[in-house]
Amino acid sequence: MRSLRIILFTSCFLVVFQMRAKQITVCPSCEVKTIQQGVQQATDFDTILVKKGVYKEFNILIDKPLLLLGENYPQIDGEDQGEIITITSDDVVVDGLFLVNVGTSYTRDHAAIRVIQSERFVIRNVVLERLFFGIYLEKARNGKVINNKIVGDAVEEFNSGNGIQLWYCKDIEVRGNIVERVRDGIYLEFSDRIEIRDNFSSNNVRYGLHFMFSNDDVYSNNTFKNNGAGVAVMFSKRIKMLDNTFAKNWGPTSYGLLLKEINDAEIRGNVFEENSTGIALEGSNRINYDANHFLNNGWAVKVRGACYSNKFTNNNFMYNSFDVSYDGNLNDNLFERNYWSDYTGYDLDDNGLGDVPYRPVKLFSYIVNRSPETIVLLRSLFMDIIDFSEKVSPVFTPDNLLDRQPLMQQVK
Repeated sequence: MRSLRIILFTSCFLVVFQMRAKQITVCPSCEVKTIQQGVQQATDFDTILVKKGVYKEFNILIDKPLLLLGENYPQIDGEDQGEIITITSDDVVVDGLFLVNVGTSYTRDHAAIRVIQSERFVIRNVVLERLFFGIYLEKARNGKVINNKIVGDAVEEFNSGNGIQLWYCKDIEVRGNIVERVRDGIYLEFSDRIEIRDNFSSNNVRYGLHFMFSNDDVYSNNTFKNNGAGVAVMFSKRIKMLDNTFAKNWGPTSYGLLLKEINDAEIRGNVFEENSTGIALEGSNRINYDANHFLNNGWAVKVRGACYSNKFTNNNFMYNSFDVSYDGNLNDNLFERNYWSDYTGYDLDDNGLGDVPYRPVKLFSYIVNRSPETIVLLRSLFMDIIDFSEKVSPVFTPDNLLDRQPLMQQVK
């Protein structure tokens, strides 16, 4: 239903532009030489066509419905003076521009493109480089951010901004964007019913994706790779994370996905590969983990505490140093019908399910959590001995945390 509304909005929007618009051409040799001059001369629903060239402008204010269209990616150079484009009107499209040199500020979040309290906007096919914040949506609704490329030069958190930021937004589609080398690739706060899909967020200083207090959002088919701390999801409800890839997020405090105070969510069909920790949970409840793939992680799943009524079914746990780490002795989380590469049981009745339950929490992982330096004993005979003793007589790990029907074959 939401996708249908977006399609109808876009179709109607384009029809209005075609019926009512006139075109203003901007180029160094034209009568209109600057983009701001073009905006000032335009009337509602006009098209401003910006020819290829370099335009040294900043604080361009779009306060009326317009199509701002670049031809062959004209460059708008903000010369590090501040924001480049600010949109305060409904029904604005920005398409095909190359924006560089956003001013850095320690008191204001300067952005290449800022959208303020606007509806039915589209930002597409835009390239942003040498930026502070990239695309900043503030109290915006019913808009699209699609097929943009955002490449920063961030080195440290304190003097860098986020690639795509949504603050108090509703019903936004963020699709097909590439975001690299900023603080957080995509950041949301107090933003509901957001659809984020087909994005590639990598090599960012902190998080590939970071959101807080944002409910009923859907994240699908995104790749979050080689980010400083992975992806962080906090204080939100009814989240769906489907068919994403979390890869190569390494470091002592890094993870593929951190869940903190998340309730009533669905995490399905994702790949967690070569992360320090695949998923770290804290205070998160009633989440269904289904058909995910945990491959070659340090920890596949690390449950830190106060996590209840979570269900792990039909997942692949393959070649992780530790499949599950659990902090505490109480457990009502369900692990059922998962594939475990370390499982050594048998299936005498040939029904595809192991006849011997699998205990994913090893005593050695419990020891490493409390004394990280003991990790040097990984793969040693000592580790095998203590894990076997805990398997025979559980003392430190929850005795009811086990997969009673482990799969004999991988989930495809």
